[in-house]
Amino acid sequence: MRVFLLLIPVTLLASVLSTAVLAGQHTHAAGAQTKASRIAPMKAHAGPIPALPPVPFEPSRPMAIVRQVYEFAARHPEVLQYIPCYCGCERSGHGGNHDCFVKSRAANGTVTEWDTHGIGCAICLDVGRDAMTLFNSGARVGQIRTAIDRKYASHFPSSTPTPRP
Repeated sequence: MRVFLLLIPVTLLASVLSTAVLAGQHTHAAGAQTKASRIAPMKAHAGPIPALPPVPFEPSRPMAIVRQVYEFAARHPEVLQYIPCYCGCERSGHGGNHDCFVKSRAANGTVTEWDTHGIGCAICLDVGRDAMTLFNSGARVGQIRTAIDRKYASHFPSSTPTPRP
């Protein structure tokens, strides 16, 4: 059992590195156009959440938080697609906080590819976690958006071009 657990990080590292190399081959303009044109509501992920992207480095927050936020992004795109991110990831084509965690979904809402950006970005994780906490307390999407904008907009010079709910 211990040998198996020791092999997991090595396997995960190889997977992330190959994903990062492939992701680097996409142009930023094409990604920006695709993300910016997506304003229709997304379907939530149904069923078990696929394994998270591998982590070849120390995540910016504890792994328990990383998992919570990634799972929230998978299950609640109707929230995070309307929540901006303030880390500067709009330069990478992100249109909202959802894009920091989910790269693609199938038509039925199933996550087909994770975006690894969110693992190493404390701002992405903090915005996502704040949105999750507000959602779990009963806040509506518009209220969550207002609270996130109030908290982060005055501290960061830019945000993703996120549509309003």
